[in-house]
Amino acid sequence: MKTATLLPLLPDLASAGAARALTPLRVAWRGNWFYRRLLKGQLTDHFAHHPQDTLPRRLEDADALLRGRFRFHGESVEAKEGISVFDMPAPSAQWLTALHGFDWLPALSIAGGEAARKLATNLIAQWIRRHGLYSEPVWSPQIMARRLVHLFSHGRLVVPNSEMTWRSKLFVSLREQARMLERIWREAPEGVPRLQAAAALALSGGCMQDGSHRLEHGLTALEGEVEAQILPDGGHISRSPEALLTVWRYLMMVLETLAALNMEPPHALRNAADRIATMVRFFRHGDGALALFQGGLENDARVVAGLLARDEVRGSPFHHARHSGYQRLAAGRTLVLMDVGKVPSGAHALDAHAGFLAFEFSSGDSRVVVNCGAGGRQHRAWNAALRATAAHSTAAVGDVSSASILPPGLARDLLGPRLTGGPNEVPSRRLETGQGWTVEASHDGYLEAFGITHERQMTISPQGVMLTGRDRLLQREAGGPARSFAIRFHIHPDVRVSRLEGGGILLKLPNAEGWRFRSGGGLLEVEESVYLGGEVVRRATQLVISGTLREAQTEVAWVFEQIVA
Repeated sequence: MKTATLLPLLPDLASAGAARALTPLRVAWRGNWFYRRLLKGQLTDHFAHHPQDTLPRRLEDADALLRGRFRFHGESVEAKEGISVFDMPAPSAQWLTALHGFDWLPALSIAGGEAARKLATNLIAQWIRRHGLYSEPVWSPQIMARRLVHLFSHGRLVVPNSEMTWRSKLFVSLREQARMLERIWREAPEGVPRLQAAAALALSGGCMQDGSHRLEHGLTALEGEVEAQILPDGGHISRSPEALLTVWRYLMMVLETLAALNMEPPHALRNAADRIATMVRFFRHGDGALALFQGGLENDARVVAGLLARDEVRGSPFHHARHSGYQRLAAGRTLVLMDVGKVPSGAHALDAHAGFLAFEFSSGDSRVVVNCGAGGRQHRAWNAALRATAAHSTAAVGDVSSASILPPGLARDLLGPRLTGGPNEVPSRRLETGQGWTVEASHDGYLEAFGITHERQMTISPQGVMLTGRDRLLQREAGGPARSFAIRFHIHPDVRVSRLEGGGILLKLPNAEGWRFRSGGGLLEVEESVYLGGEVVRRATQLVISGTLREAQTEVAWVFEQIVA
């Protein structure tokens, strides 16, 4: 690893290394009798409120659970007769997190019925019996937060009419977990997990009658995390639309719990929720789901619509989300979103992508040009490839990404696969011309390696029936070695792609619209691609304009034009 890359990471490396070295001492201290006495206190026997969680729930997941199959993130473990699933080896850390985060409870809750209630009750009892004492990672704040929120949201499945001894053990465990979370929530990984931990702490105070001080503490913690993570334009510091939606989901649960308790929400939280709602609208395509930027997936359009329906302000999206680093062009039925930001800082770059100046384009409810998406936890083997520049609708030089993932080794082991490097500057501007609205942007992510700057200009016509673009690759020094370039336009798998006899490409959309693509300045080819905007890997197509950089400036022009009968 280059020294220039390593030096900025030294403080985080030292902190992560120290935390790992102290794990045995931390577990021993927090699991001993004396420390557990600090977790005692008033005990409640019911939930004061059940916050509404908009997380998607599917009956097929409940059916699998009732058959003994625990499926999380594309991996499945079948519980054998007489053996608890908590005693079986986990196929991955992600699967283990889901199991101990009680990710099975929402599906059983939507199924309802005696069989689901009995299974959930037994699983909770098994967990308490095996993991009632502090251990890691089971009691880590990010997993504990998920577990508590699922119990608060879906506890009505198991608590009413439950057996008294079982209920007592549950609420003793909840008391100890909530009090532990109050002490260690800051130890959650920086970013969304830490905000979730703060929200769970606030919810523990609102949903359990013994927790008024925790509610106050949790709201203070949540305000601090919101201030640190939510940008002035309403975006998330990770620049991920999906991360923003997750934050909003937790924030809305806290706000609605306060409303149920007839408590006035802190102004900072209410204001942040309003800003986030506007930014979610910014990222929303015509099909109701989110754009694919910076490691985010589409997400369920119904979840997005449900959250937006609870927004009272209904602010209109910005044209330029300056702090989040995105531009938005909208005209007629056409929407274009463009990434004009840099690599997120520190831990917020764990899922970041090297897609600088990439764009997505939709017409009505049909996506046309997309980015390839993310493997996420479901398809982890795809993550590295999908974070590369080539998996985005932008230009790549020499088949090299404009930013790099930490390579395998000690740094990655401690900090995770952060994205490093990337451009120092990504200036952008927008202007109105006779041809419509234009966005001009550039990035210097290839300047250090190749001495090359990428400039992109896009214009949308007033009626939204034409999107024209121009990409320029500028070499700092003429006469350097010849390098290849490729400008990619990944096409959504629902779009039918065919060549036209007179040149160009015909795009047939699911909504019956037809669009023609033409280009100049390079060789246009139709190649295979993939799309991971949801839970499955889909075959797709990409339009690739390629060539060789020989002059000080190489320019490629292209246009998408709607075919109007």
